[in-house]
Amino acid sequence: HVSRIARSLRIAAVLGAIAIGSEPLAAQNAPRTGAYDPKLCPSCAAWNAPHTPVRIIGNTYYVGTDGLSALLLTSSEGHVLIDAGLPESAAPILASIRALGFRVEDVKLIVNSHAHYDHAGGVADIQRATGARVVASASSAKVLRTGKAGRDDPQFGVALPFPAVARVDELTDGDTLRVGPLAIVAHLTPGHTPGGTSWSWRSCEGTRCVNVVYADSQTPISDDTFRYSASTTYPTAVQDFRRGHALLERLPCDLLITPHPGASDLWARIAARESGGTPALVDSGACKRLAQRSRDALEKRLATERSPTR
Repeated sequence: HVSRIARSLRIAAVLGAIAIGSEPLAAQNAPRTGAYDPKLCPSCAAWNAPHTPVRIIGNTYYVGTDGLSALLLTSSEGHVLIDAGLPESAAPILASIRALGFRVEDVKLIVNSHAHYDHAGGVADIQRATGARVVASASSAKVLRTGKAGRDDPQFGVALPFPAVARVDELTDGDTLRVGPLAIVAHLTPGHTPGGTSWSWRSCEGTRCVNVVYADSQTPISDDTFRYSASTTYPTAVQDFRRGHALLERLPCDLLITPHPGASDLWARIAARESGGTPALVDSGACKRLAQRSRDALEKRLATERSPTR
């Protein structure tokens, strides 16, 4: 048990240096509710630090914490929430929705990028608070219903559990989900997890509309036992990553947001916008650059697996 935690902390330290949004890992035996032990999740406290809610563009708002994205898409007929952070992120996310002047009861739909504790942990509490419908890919839905990573998850051995979600509907690739005039499109982008899903929609300010992409994590990280090049539990992981990279390169993408805001330099871009640098937020090349960085990271990981010292 002690060696397992130490191994997780070593992985976390290495992954923290990756610029495309990697996640420190932790052991499987954390408590299901309440704050995670910092020995098991050394980054949870920093991820969950509060952040003032902010309008991204039009009817798209950031309501997450400092290190974990949660997005609110609003309309007069109901709202959509994308991702819900850690279990202890649920309360600040709900508080941010209220601080913007919206009713949490008007959140009608909750969707997810991937079913790890740091992006799906708050779904159960927010579902109870709002009564919203939860929809996820078939693979992610299985994990959400149990609160535990499946054996096909590259991080199975170190992924923390989270509160199970009572009701989860399933989607398929390319589905458009609607709440009143809101329409968001699901794009399956597995690899980081078997059920990973990216989302796209259009947000407008007056006559100016942009294509927003919430790109799921594309980092090839795992527990100590998993090999992307030779996995029996998730044999299509490499092909899935490569399909996701190609998808992100061809999606209409004017504004990129990621589950960890630092992976897409969101705070720096917003700061630049506030100082008059609007183009720093709207960047039609951001998805392509993310895809290339992710592709490079995958090839580096595969090369490492081929090394005799691995």
